[in-house]
Amino acid sequence: MARTWELWGNVIIAGTFAAPVALLAILLLTRHRARAGYPAPLRASIADVGIVAGTAPWIWMILTPADGPAGVNLIPFADLADLARAPWETVLVQVGGNLLVFAALGALLPVRSPAMSSIGRVAALSAAFSVLVEVLQHVLRLGRFSSVDDVLLNTTGAVIFALVTRRWWARNGSGHDRSTVTAR
Repeated sequence: MARTWELWGNVIIAGTFAAPVALLAILLLTRHRARAGYPAPLRASIADVGIVAGTAPWIWMILTPADGPAGVNLIPFADLADLARAPWETVLVQVGGNLLVFAALGALLPVRSPAMSSIGRVAALSAAFSVLVEVLQHVLRLGRFSSVDDVLLNTTGAVIFALVTRRWWARNGSGHDRSTVTAR
């Protein structure tokens, strides 16, 4: 875990200091949208800022050059099988981190956009973005290993977090408004 802090402590610190900026952005964006007559200005602002603030630090980490072995693995589950033999801390960081890369996108995009109120669409978009990130890692020669297993985990994380927020999704076009939050 000390190695994780050494590698990513700057991102964690920057993210912590960015939180008040994100809150200010939500406030200003909501105020602007309310004046413009935008529907559900607070909801849209929280989703927009949350997607960016919740995804950008992970992309920063993924696209940071590393000293590791570069390469590509296109065989599904091969890296995960190798990871199963690693220490639990490594498994936690690798699997947990990959599940969280597009978690904010998966959780908030269906809340933000009725067009994305579908698990299939969330999965397709997060998979496409994940493939893009893996290709960038390889093409930019960042000293990172690009793997289809990372795409699978990134997509799974987005889908899991989309399911968590399902009751708050935007109107789905069928006349049912999922945008209201009710206490139960």
